[in-house]
Amino acid sequence: MHKRTLLSMMMVAALSVMTLAGCSGGGREGTSSSDSSTQEATEATDTASDADSGDEASSDSASSEGFEAGSPVGISLPWLGTQNWKEAETMFTEQLTEAGYEPIVQAADQKVPQQQQQIESMIENGAKVIVVGPVDGSQLGSVLEQAKDAGVYVIGYDRLIENTTGVDGVVQFGSVETGRLQGKALLDGLKAEKGDGPYNIELFGGGPADPNAPNFFTGAMEVLQPEIDAGNLVVVSGQTDFTQCATEDWDNSKAQKRMESLLAGNYSDKEIDGVLSPNDGIARAIITACEDAGQPIPVVTGLDAENESVKWVWEGKQYCTVAKPTQDLVAKTIEIIDSLQAGEGMPETDVKTNNGKIDVPIYELPPVVVTKDNAKEVFADDPDRMELLQ
Repeated sequence: MHKRTLLSMMMVAALSVMTLAGCSGGGREGTSSSDSSTQEATEATDTASDADSGDEASSDSASSEGFEAGSPVGISLPWLGTQNWKEAETMFTEQLTEAGYEPIVQAADQKVPQQQQQIESMIENGAKVIVVGPVDGSQLGSVLEQAKDAGVYVIGYDRLIENTTGVDGVVQFGSVETGRLQGKALLDGLKAEKGDGPYNIELFGGGPADPNAPNFFTGAMEVLQPEIDAGNLVVVSGQTDFTQCATEDWDNSKAQKRMESLLAGNYSDKEIDGVLSPNDGIARAIITACEDAGQPIPVVTGLDAENESVKWVWEGKQYCTVAKPTQDLVAKTIEIIDSLQAGEGMPETDVKTNNGKIDVPIYELPPVVVTKDNAKEVFADDPDRMELLQ
């Protein structure tokens, strides 16, 4: 063997021993990555990342170490402006406490800098895991890299965290599938309630900073676009791109103003039959705008099974919502936290999505459409919502 090569190998071996000797417990489990840039879920791989790729390290340390019972766990929510986020705040606080952790639960009021500061504070306060529902999934890379360097696990909650290696997995309901369900429900509602087509419709999307919002829209358009192309659906305003239909910050008042403008500009001599709505708050704003304009209530979709919309669905005012039970998301998230605390690492999953940097493990839960016909079946184990179905 060449003398220079032998010397290099000896130096590498010596550095490896020094590095291992200096390692501390409670490390993170890494996730493997690939060169794929697709947004569709891919089968999980065990490919080790190159040392210069920026991907996370192997999971050997995390799977054998875990962390102390009773450790702080951070929960960073985007805001508390809708029922599902308020429920998440309460459930995480109560259930993490019951499980023996020290919860640090904060909401960022839809402000990215505030969320960055809150996550930094959680790191400084010794959080072993930080659960993040991002205000903007693409704007947290730097602070999450800080968490990674500090040995903190990061779990995305409800929304994908993009363009960073500082995330270990995401718990969410399938966002493209949610959109498909909304699109199909709109078609079903039009056929059931508006007679024969073609049908006049309009399209609404969610907040563009939320990575789920374009996925909802994409899924819905997979179902609706063929019907639009065939002439069975007519988008009277012509606004069919997500950028035209998005609702900044998921703001109900902005959605209502847009609906009022669409009606005034396009429906003075015709009726609107249906509206694709990305969530329940926007659905109620759309219905209110139609009522104020003297229009018959159109078939309107929704999401989140908010109490007011559940009542409206039961009364026949809103055609449907899509249930994504907060208790299921929280329970799955705490199950993962328990696995990490016990030193068992991130649970196995067959689904991964590329976030622009790495393939992120996705723990998907199934959403379900709720109409008046199946509401009692869907909410049979939810006494609070069952009380609304009177």
